[in-house]
Parts: sequence; C-alpha cells; structure tokens
Amino acid sequence: MLTLHHKFWPKLPKSLTVPETSIYENLEITARRYPDHEAIYYYGRSITYRQLDEEVNRIAGFLQQKFNVLKGERVLLFMQNSPQFIIAYYAIIRANAVVVPINPMLTTKELEFYIRDAEIKTAIIGQELNEKVEPLLHNTSLTKLLIAAYSDYVGVGFDGKLPKEVKMPPIRFNSYNQFLWMDAIQANDIPGEHFALPEDLAVIPYTSGTTGVPKGCMHTNKTVQANIVGGYYWARATANTVHLATLPMFHVTGMIMGMHLPIFAGSRIVIMTRWDREAAVELIKSQKCTHWVTISTMLVDFLSNPSLKAEDLISLTSISGGGAAFPEALGEKLYKMTGLYFIEGYGLSETIAQTHLNPSDRPKWQCLGIPTFDVDARIIDPETLQELGVGEVGEIIVHGPQVMVGYYNREEENRKAFIELDGKTFFRTGDLGRYDDDGYFFIVDRVKRMINTSGFKVWPSEIESYLYKHPAVKQACVIGIPDPKRGETVKAFIVLEEGYEGKISVDDMIEWSKKHMAAYKYPRYVEFRKELPVTGSGKILWRQLQEEEKKKTAGN
Repeated sequence: MLTLHHKFWPKLPKSLTVPETSIYENLEITARRYPDHEAIYYYGRSITYRQLDEEVNRIAGFLQQKFNVLKGERVLLFMQNSPQFIIAYYAIIRANAVVVPINPMLTTKELEFYIRDAEIKTAIIGQELNEKVEPLLHNTSLTKLLIAAYSDYVGVGFDGKLPKEVKMPPIRFNSYNQFLWMDAIQANDIPGEHFALPEDLAVIPYTSGTTGVPKGCMHTNKTVQANIVGGYYWARATANTVHLATLPMFHVTGMIMGMHLPIFAGSRIVIMTRWDREAAVELIKSQKCTHWVTISTMLVDFLSNPSLKAEDLISLTSISGGGAAFPEALGEKLYKMTGLYFIEGYGLSETIAQTHLNPSDRPKWQCLGIPTFDVDARIIDPETLQELGVGEVGEIIVHGPQVMVGYYNREEENRKAFIELDGKTFFRTGDLGRYDDDGYFFIVDRVKRMINTSGFKVWPSEIESYLYKHPAVKQACVIGIPDPKRGETVKAFIVLEEGYEGKISVDDMIEWSKKHMAAYKYPRYVEFRKELPVTGSGKILWRQLQEEEKKKTAGN
C-alpha cells in the first residue's frame, strides 16, 4: 500500500469503521436526534427530519402493501432532483428492496434496456417522464407506476426562476396501474419490519455507457456507508451545515454528497431540480449554503455569470467536486473571489463516488487528490499488469471498502474488472493516471481514449487543459480523427465564452495552439459549437463526438 500521501493527511484517522446498519437507518437515527431540524428546502418549502421520515415510511408501506414489493426486488427510480426523489430512495431501502436510479434524460428505447436488464416490475417516476415510461407497461416486466408531481412540494417565498417541470400541476392518470404520489402518502400504509443487512444490495447505479453497454454496479449497504461516512468526515459536515444539491441524485456523486452525507449529518439540503446559475446564486444567498459539491462544467458556467459578486458567496465554506479537470485560471478566479479552493476528487459508479480527494488545506490544481480512508490505489501497466512507480503513467486500480461487489448479471465483465495483487482484489478503473512524489494522483485519460498520431501518444485531457488557458474557451473536448498520413490527428470542439463569438476564428485558435503545444499535439482541426453533448452527470460525451466524425469520414 502506498503511503507517500500520509504526510499530507488531514487531521483525521486514516482508517474508519463502517457502520453495520442500513442506509435507511441513517435517516431513522437522524430523525430521532433532530426531529424538528430542517432536512430539505425546496423552492420556498421546508421539510423537517420528522416529516421526511414519516413520508418515507408511508411510501415504503405503500410499496409493500399495494405494490407487493419484496425483499431484494429492484425498483426503478426515474425522477429529477426533488424531495420525492429522496423520499422514494429511502422508502425503497426501508422496504428492504433495491434502488435502481436512472438518468431522467433517457428516451423510451434507452429506458427499456434498463428495465429488461434489471428485471424491474415497479417504478417511481416524475410525472413529466410518464410519456416515456407508459409504453413500457405493456411490453416489459414493468407492471406498476407511482407518479410524483414536484409542484406538490413547492412553497412560497422563492424569488428565483422555477424549472418548468416544477411548475407543472399534478395530472391524474386513468390507467389502473398508474398511482399518484399524494394518494400513496395519504393512504398512510404501515411498512413491515426493516431487516436489511450490511451485505444486502441497496442500490444499482448504472455506468453511463460511454465505453459500451451500460452495466449495473451492485452496491450493498456497507459499500455505500463507507463513502457516506468517509465523505462526512472529509467534508467536516455537521447538523448546522447547509448543502446545495445541484448534481443529479441518480448519479453517484450527487447521491452520496448531495443526499446521503447531509442526512447522515443531520444537515439541511437545498435542492435544485434543474441547473440554473441565477437560481443557484439566489439559493446560496438566501439559504446561506455552506457546502457545494459540483462538477467542473457546472462551476465553469456559474463563474462565467457576469453579474456574480463575491458577496453572493460569502456563506460558502467548501466547494468541491470533479468530473473533469477544472481550468487553473478559473480556480484562481474562484480563490480570489471566495478565498476557497475548488477541492477536486475522483471516483466512479463502481466505487459509489470518491476513492480520492484533495485535502482541503493542501489541494493541488487539476489533481484527483490522495486515496481516501482505507483505499489502496496503485498504478499498473494495463497490458502486463506490472505495478509502476512515481511519475509513471498507467492504469489506476483501487482496493477499498466502497468498491462494488460486481456488475449485475455480467459474469464475463466481472472477470475482466478485477485483478489480484499482494493478496488483495483491485478494481481496474480503465483510467490512465500517475502519482507524484507526494502521493497525489493525477488523471491522464481513459485507456481507450488515447490518440496515436505519427507514433506519438497524445492524451486529449492534456490538450484540453492547454485550451482552457485561452480566455475565449468556455468548454473544450478533444478527440482523435482518422488521418491518411499520421494515422490519427487531433480535433478540438470548443464552446466560446460570451462575447467572443465572431471575434476569434478557427485559424486564430489553431495558431494559438501551435505556440503553446508540441508540434504533434496541437489541434489540426477546430470546430466551434454552441454546446457540447453531456451525460446526465455533466461529463462531456467525447465518444459521441468521435462517432459523429467517423460517420462523416465514412460518408466521404
């Protein structure tokens, strides 16, 4: 196990004992400790921990008594950030079942894959998504829907802009297998005994599918608890911290940091259903948010708001996240404005969020951070599987209490995903990285994303980091495209900052790149776009852009 980073470890123990309780019991205990403390703030309405736990139990009772949901059954959660998402998630666990949280941006055809793959009978959904789900009631295993209207939980006094989904009044459906959320709450069904064990499955988040067919990552109560408790200590959360939840809760980072961690701590959660930078400013100011876990793309948009002022952010004590390297120039801007560093971290669906985090008192720019509690992270040669040393680039592998128990119904994938080293089982992340003399880890790229141009290895993330130094670049994504002479060559897709459209040309950007990068690295092709395709968690879909280029090439 690497120990170089121990000299920079925060003033915390290096090992944690993971609770032998279920995720639901975190809420149950917090509700007993702080019954009248505010748990959720949602566009003008507050919900206490007592109310939250009561509604969780009512929905859990409804699932068991009306839907006949059984222990270990997979239940689809297809909904945007909302009080109902949190209630539904904890209710499924309370009912001794397994949460399958899915990206609400998916189409009917895409959703069908997940329902068939996880053999889902019951779904809890947002009403705006019903038209995507309803067709699947007739030709899949899906038999019952519980449908929620976000407007049922909106209050008064919020001065910002409400998302259109939140403004939608409740719709009554006529089908015998479509049930309304508020009817389920008012039924006041009493759930049976909660007897989930630490080793029982709790949630199956799916990989995004950017590297092939999506795979369900099986997480137990214990693997999830490892990162809830680890994140709680690292973030120094308390019952008096206020957490702005902007990341989608179906994704592991938003799930752990925006939902589970604050509930474990007894903190307030300020929920945003859809990202809006103006609304985010309003909520930070009015709710005095102290903690914000976000992603680089979201923070880039937030900081590009010309009306943003330092006094708007005075309550914040921590801004952290990941998803992609955060531009150093913007990191400096954030620090000058707030006195806070953007604390970057690293993790995957397979590890239910973080395996690495930067220490808040000694972060490094564009760095994954150091391995967290009880995590053994190494670098290996992806072909020979030999362990590599300081500064050598190879595949990141991790061993820790938060690593999934395996992919759901994917025996062959499981054999490929894990290796044995020094008597431990390590998960192969598929990410290329390195660590420095201090034991801090840095991402290089995905193993499958490397560009080979004239025999030189080019890492797209490195080129993107250079491009972000240009003041005109708001977002950048680099891919390799076929080249008859070089094999592959570099192309950059760029979204310009406001005010630069028409003032900078493609040729200008290529010439600038020539001056700042090696001859084999700089983009030979640049394409300006209004926006880039992203996953539901905000990561840029480089593979989609690459497929578009392949189709263009094939058509010529």
